[in-house]
Amino acid sequence: MKDFCIQDNYPEQYCHCYGCGRKNRHGLQIKSYWNGQKATARFLPGPHHIALPGYVYGGLLASLVDCHGIATASAAMDEIERDPGKAGPQLKRYVTASLHVDYLRPTPMGDELYLTGTAQAGDRGKVMVEVTISAGGKVRVRGRVLAAPMPKSMAG
Repeated sequence: MKDFCIQDNYPEQYCHCYGCGRKNRHGLQIKSYWNGQKATARFLPGPHHIALPGYVYGGLLASLVDCHGIATASAAMDEIERDPGKAGPQLKRYVTASLHVDYLRPTPMGDELYLTGTAQAGDRGKVMVEVTISAGGKVRVRGRVLAAPMPKSMAG
């Protein structure tokens, strides 16, 4: 399945995340789209996402890397593990095992942010995801998320 919203295909009981949960009305409501090779998203920071006048808060940028990275991992592993006899996404839920964010240059307020994520399968079901955030035609942030399958102890 190509070009689908990843977060809209998470199991209902796991849609409460502050960053991307469709059931969290106070959250960021990030929507990542999978095209078969990478995930993309757009996000327009609001005035309350300010760090210093004119610039986006770094914690928001880290949250975007985190949630987009986890979504990328879910979609990429679905692409690898899909049962061709079943229709629609069968997304497993992943959680953050590690998060690393490099702030390359300040991110201006008022510009739409463009996120891109690519994934590489690793050991024991983990997935390494590289995420970039661009604004104004320049890469502002690079991040890495090590995504792990959600532990059974977290299942509702």
